[in-house]
Amino acid sequence: MDTSAAAAADASQVSQQAAQQANPWQWVLTIGIWVVVIAAAYFLFIRPQKKRQKAEEELRNSIEIGDDITTIGGIVGRVIAVKEDDETVVIETGSDKTRMRFKKWAIASVDTPEKQPKKEVKADKKADKKEDKKEDKKD
Repeated sequence: MDTSAAAAADASQVSQQAAQQANPWQWVLTIGIWVVVIAAAYFLFIRPQKKRQKAEEELRNSIEIGDDITTIGGIVGRVIAVKEDDETVVIETGSDKTRMRFKKWAIASVDTPEKQPKKEVKADKKADKKEDKKEDKKD
């Protein structure tokens, strides 16, 4: 019985030593995985959201009198006044020219053609160039 108890004690010492040797690398691996997960979450979720918020803020700050807008509630109208001191806009909507005042944060989109995103304008220019090349080849 003494030999089996001694063998069990030796086995437990060997397993403890192996666990102690593996521990530092296990911690490094665990921390490394967490760093990768946090970095991926930042680049996949947080950074794009901040870009969208910045673009929306720029859009709302560039609103001018005469712009056609749509609110987050779906109301469509034309801006007739912009009040910077309390961050509001006054719009006219409908055939009876009803006036409503909204906070700037309630504006979902600016529908005036000049205010459309630049990406769409670039795509239109590329399409125009392709059409011009096709017309030149036909002549």
